[in-house]
Amino acid sequence: MDERATGGRQTRVMAAERSRSVGPVILLGSPGAGKGTQAKRIAERFGIPQISTGDILRVNVQRGTELGLKAKDTMARGALVPDELIYDMVADRLRQADCQSGFILDGFPRTPAQAGWLDAFLEHGFFENLHRGVCLPIVIRIDVDYNQLILRLTGRRSCPHCGRIYNVYSQPPKVDEACDCDGSKLVIRNDDREEVIRERLAAYELQTKPVVAYYAQKGRLASVNGDLPVEKVTEEIFGVIEARRRADDRS
Repeated sequence: MDERATGGRQTRVMAAERSRSVGPVILLGSPGAGKGTQAKRIAERFGIPQISTGDILRVNVQRGTELGLKAKDTMARGALVPDELIYDMVADRLRQADCQSGFILDGFPRTPAQAGWLDAFLEHGFFENLHRGVCLPIVIRIDVDYNQLILRLTGRRSCPHCGRIYNVYSQPPKVDEACDCDGSKLVIRNDDREEVIRERLAAYELQTKPVVAYYAQKGRLASVNGDLPVEKVTEEIFGVIEARRRADDRS
């Protein structure tokens, strides 16, 4: 089969995937697990948006929306933005037309209370044009060995000028400690120092355990092996999504 035929087949497959509803997808995984990479691949394959609560908050603040002004006032006082404001912002975003076939949530839910709110929101007619079973989120946890996470995160280097990211263990520059693009000396961000990383991983584990338990108890948690090569992790994730869609089609 020539390249044009192969490319045409891939285009038809992706078009078929995008024509089918996916429903909500939630990716769980610690810093360095590869959620961002996999979310982009899911978004491309199924034609659904990746939604970050951090981005939603920033957009509302920048645009000066009523919700954004309330959040800005709260943050100016040094307080955390309350769940009620976050819920309203998330609800507004999820009601937009590009979410009607599904979406990927990044950074939400962070607590069992938020997970409960999301379930209630989805179960009360959010996907009115879809089968009820599609409403419940597909929850996928990317599991990565702790030592592997440390290597991934402590090995990161960035160019202070062009912003390109390297990893001294898995994606090193051609010349040690120098950017391939402009030769600038690579730097280590404060967030990538080992003592900071260990604190971040511990905090994430403590925070996320209740959310993992929430979805596990409801029988909706699937785990994939994040230690595998990136392409294999993607295959596993697509497999989970396809299995869920087949189950929904049968119900």
